[in-house]
Amino acid sequence: MELVDIERSIIKKYRKQIWSPFIKAIKEFELINDGDKVAVAISGGKDSLLLAKVIQELHKHSKVKFDVAYISMDPGYDPRNRQQLEKNLDYLGIDGQIFDTEVFKIAEEVSEGKYPCYMCARMRRGSLYSKAEELGCNKIALGHHMNDVIETIMLNVLYAGKFNTMKPKLKAQNFEGMELIRPFYYVKEEDIIKWRDYIELFALNCACTVTKSQEAYTRKMIKQMIAQMKESNPEVEMSILRSGENVNCDMLVGYKLHGEKHSFLEEFDD
Repeated sequence: MELVDIERSIIKKYRKQIWSPFIKAIKEFELINDGDKVAVAISGGKDSLLLAKVIQELHKHSKVKFDVAYISMDPGYDPRNRQQLEKNLDYLGIDGQIFDTEVFKIAEEVSEGKYPCYMCARMRRGSLYSKAEELGCNKIALGHHMNDVIETIMLNVLYAGKFNTMKPKLKAQNFEGMELIRPFYYVKEEDIIKWRDYIELFALNCACTVTKSQEAYTRKMIKQMIAQMKESNPEVEMSILRSGENVNCDMLVGYKLHGEKHSFLEEFDD
């Protein structure tokens, strides 16, 4: 498909499913402002590649004046995946900077081959922050979509015994002045998949040399559970998403605020 048709598909064919919810999140959560320099983190998967394209379109046409850098970390891909990443960036007309790391190798060594995904994710995030800081960026855009947010809520409730969500925007803990933003907060994964297939994009999956293409079992279970509930309640996804902004602290047994634990028993203190 020609580049002009790919770009037109985002604004025209998938306007309702992708462009409009993307713009809604940008405006509602004030994700990109005048003077920002945004680093778009491109993993090579469908979500981050589409994110790069919509931010590229926003950069072209928005009245908000901001700069953007497209960065892609090679954590230790095999040559075939590295070539596919480069091919996809060229196909989509994205001038991405690919920088090399040994994240896969180090994560496996540190975790001794057991559950390296958590360590890998932390190291990848740190490398992205460092690169963004080096380029003078004050924000990093990640491709987490609405289903990522929903599944994270359910994973925390059902498997970790706590209520945590993904914020559309948060401040970096170890990089002063840096913010992480999630412009796809309202974009559904199924619509990203439809766009990917429409433009015939062969995006990478995890591409991990350690775990290969295995999907985390618990997240897969959550996906299946939500899909089953959706059959009888089509609005279940939005209900779960909205639960993160409709928390009634008056009815909680306990909660944390700024790292400090609180209990409902405080209501009964003299």
